[in-house]
Amino acid sequence: MGSLSLGHWLIVLLIVVLVFGTGKLRNLGKDLGGAIKGFKEGMRSESEETPPQQVSDARASSTIDVQAKEKSGS
Repeated sequence: MGSLSLGHWLIVLLIVVLVFGTGKLRNLGKDLGGAIKGFKEGMRSESEETPPQQVSDARASSTIDVQAKEKSGS
């Protein structure tokens, strides 16, 4: 039992085309491409707007002391 060969993938592809049709698959590909393009543009515009932040050393930061309250049982 190994991975699927090229012949198996061609049969799976043929079944998918028969079930969904080329029109739906074309629309799905177009929608997926548009979503990826929009994501890339969003990432690019966000990186241009936000200046890079400096990374500080965690050991140099001060600690904050807090008191924990016990949860009262009902």
